[in-house]
Amino acid sequence: MRFIIMVKATADSEAGKKPAQALLASMATYHEALQKAGVLLDASGLQSSAKGWRVHYANGEQTMTEGPFADTEELIAGYTVIQVRSREEAMEWSRRFPAPFGENGDGEIEVRQMMDLDDFEPGQSMERFRKIEGANH
Repeated sequence: MRFIIMVKATADSEAGKKPAQALLASMATYHEALQKAGVLLDASGLQSSAKGWRVHYANGEQTMTEGPFADTEELIAGYTVIQVRSREEAMEWSRRFPAPFGENGDGEIEVRQMMDLDDFEPGQSMERFRKIEGANH
């Protein structure tokens, strides 16, 4: 089972404020523990939305909007992807996640289970995705 731990953005992260060294050390320790346990798949911080864009789809039309985006509470500042045996194990790892903006800073993480190919009905399209997945491993 794969889970993504998403760090919600704040006004500071959107302004490009870099984390303090103490927070970076805590994050490194946490991610080393994930790696040592063999559950870490990927992790990264994200640049602010000022360096990104959104693609909107409506009525058969596609439009692009460049950042920054004002709705900070909907933005992601970083993520960690883990693969574990159970939801409970994912919950335990998320409890150990360091406070994302420092011990005394306000912050929030959101954890969601990722979909696997087996979550979809079998079919020709799913077989194409299985070939893609096999080629990437």
